[in-house]
Amino acid sequence: MNENFNRAPGAGRSRNLPADTTLPSTGWDSDSHVTFFNQREPLRQPRTYPAPGDSNISTATENGAAGGSGDSKRQSVGQNSVNANGPSVSMGSDNLDSLVESSKLSASAPEFFPTAVYQNDVQTFYEDNDETFIPPSLADMVRDFLCHLSSSPGMFESDVEHITSVLNSYVTTVELLAELVELIYTESTAIPNFAYTGARLCNYLSHHLNLSPPSGNFRQLLLRKCQKEFEQRDKAVQGDPATQKKFHAFVLFLGELYLHLELKSSKGTLTRAHILLLALKELLNTLLSSPVDANIICAVKLLKLTGSALDDAWKERGDTFMEELIQRIETIVLDATCSRDVRQMLLKLVELRSSDWGRVCAAVTSNATPDNDPNYFMNEPTFYTEDGTPFTAADPEYAEKYQEIMEKQDYFYDVGGENETENDEYDDSDDEMDPEIEEAFESFCLESERKRQQ
Repeated sequence: MNENFNRAPGAGRSRNLPADTTLPSTGWDSDSHVTFFNQREPLRQPRTYPAPGDSNISTATENGAAGGSGDSKRQSVGQNSVNANGPSVSMGSDNLDSLVESSKLSASAPEFFPTAVYQNDVQTFYEDNDETFIPPSLADMVRDFLCHLSSSPGMFESDVEHITSVLNSYVTTVELLAELVELIYTESTAIPNFAYTGARLCNYLSHHLNLSPPSGNFRQLLLRKCQKEFEQRDKAVQGDPATQKKFHAFVLFLGELYLHLELKSSKGTLTRAHILLLALKELLNTLLSSPVDANIICAVKLLKLTGSALDDAWKERGDTFMEELIQRIETIVLDATCSRDVRQMLLKLVELRSSDWGRVCAAVTSNATPDNDPNYFMNEPTFYTEDGTPFTAADPEYAEKYQEIMEKQDYFYDVGGENETENDEYDDSDDEMDPEIEEAFESFCLESERKRQQ
């Protein structure tokens, strides 16, 4: 086995194959160690540029490969062709050697770019296709940005500055600014769950876009677009399902704009747009005036989104519209022919408003005592006795027993130390309880058992 082992690639492939009687006999058949697959043509020299003699070599090789009727005859002719074209091979080898010697390429170079060839290829490509480089349009660029923010909303804070800088370089005319507003509005109301991010983007662009023509800046054009949709509310709420769906998306986007669009007052402080507060009030009236399931669901979503902010704003102005709205919702629950699920949503909304929209006031803990605060002992640890009885800070003997347990922990901490190595020899005596602590613990258990029996 070791005698016949050969590490050459492909060695011994035909060693045990039976002889093919259909092939013509050659002079190599008498040698058992020389077969057709062992005969290899000489490897050519590596080249980086076509040599003049290569065409002769390839032509001779192809003629030699096609000249025989059998495998052995093809090899014989190939060998004869190579031998017959010996001068051409020598000429090609000389040219290759001279090119290698005169080459200025370095193996230590960082990268190699065939500049001349690349430029020629690019020039030929544009000449053949009669095309020139066209930068992306504003619509394509904005859609790419919005698609990125929709798929990765967490990247908004880190990417919005770059997006704004790119838009500042593109948006240089009034027409492009109007197109930008239209694109952002359309995508914010068309992409599912993008109204929140779209409203944040609109607020950022309203403060950081450089172009502000006399005809209107970004925020003014956006509000005009919303006003056009707002004026179609009576028609849209009675329209077909596709029109209603588009109208509901506009309502929710306007709610997000009310929460996120900030205006600078004369004092320099940021406030919400009051015009949007009036618009949302009218939109809620419009939705509830046609109490079908789709309109009621949209109204519930809007109130869950902006209910607390709207309620606070109306209370500041002395407006009782929220109370009127809740009474109207209760009437719809009793009289309207809405589905059971929608009724349940309305009841949950009324309950949410009664709890101040889920807001929890901060508890005053300075005057809290075990008598006036039921959660006074909430942050204290809870222990359990051997029979499973909970032992909390509300128990009379808790303070004394808790202090004993803490002293025990401090005792073991002082003995073991914080930096005690793990390689120290284990001592079984550490598992033994201190006699005083053991006595106190036994008395505590007996007292707990007595109380439980009583």
